[in-house]
Amino acid sequence: MELHHRIQSALNSQGPHADELVTLAWILFIGGALIFLIVVALTAYALFAPEKRRAWLSREAVIIGGGLIFPVLTLSALLVYTLIAAASIIERSELAAVRVEVIGEQWWWRVHYLDAQGRRDFTTANEIRIPAGRPVELSLKSADVIHSFWVPNLAGKLDMIPGRTNRLRIEAKQPGVFRGQCAEYCGGPHAKMAFYVIAEAPEHFEAWLKSQREPAAEAAVGASEQGRALFLSHCAACHTVRGTAAAGLRGPDLTHVGSRTSLAAATLPNNAGTLAAWIASSQHIKPENLMPSFDIFTGQELRAIAGYLEQLK
Repeated sequence: MELHHRIQSALNSQGPHADELVTLAWILFIGGALIFLIVVALTAYALFAPEKRRAWLSREAVIIGGGLIFPVLTLSALLVYTLIAAASIIERSELAAVRVEVIGEQWWWRVHYLDAQGRRDFTTANEIRIPAGRPVELSLKSADVIHSFWVPNLAGKLDMIPGRTNRLRIEAKQPGVFRGQCAEYCGGPHAKMAFYVIAEAPEHFEAWLKSQREPAAEAAVGASEQGRALFLSHCAACHTVRGTAAAGLRGPDLTHVGSRTSLAAATLPNNAGTLAAWIASSQHIKPENLMPSFDIFTGQELRAIAGYLEQLK
């Protein structure tokens, strides 16, 4: 089933949490615009109206009312509304259908799906799949510096702070693909630290969960057999592929990398060509990321490794 990619925009809300934030934003925009227009109109009146007609602007009651009472009442009303709206978002009591732990790292996202007891069920990276129409609870952490998790279409941004766990609820009203990104400068290739949230029909999501719990299905024949050997000899120290000897924890888990929509934290689309390009030239594609460029491989070896990874689904 092909899913529609939504434009990344905080004003294009696709979930109940984002709906409330958009409503709050428009009320603040409109309130601020009205105050601005009133101030501009009074300024123009004070500058260009006949002296006798604008004399009332200098009265003590007008100065106190317009310069003190009006701003205090208006800003207080907007503040109270903001606090009430924020509390309604935080106090949602419905049980989460899915619990996910997301760890921000320089410069990618480690994603752990949790079981009913809060234990880690399986691991993926740079992509979060959720069931459409159901609330999902995210536990947000950082492995190094401060990051900020933001999916504008679904919720507001929330910081990921070392040594602390912050929680965020997201929900997509309908299936779709929503781009998210790190919204706090975290050094190096921060601008290329993005991810996708993919909302699917609940039955498709359950099937995906089941497949992700299994080791990667390998077709270790021909070129992919050579690719598997090269991967295990050069990449297994940093990456995990469940069901093989690869058990590295430094980089993303690649057990089902072939089923993901993108590579390198949403920097490249995922296919055999981009896999080969990333392996050979990661430092050119995403400078300062922590994976070296492997220029030691021949073109044939790159195609073999890329072919092996592409069929890990």
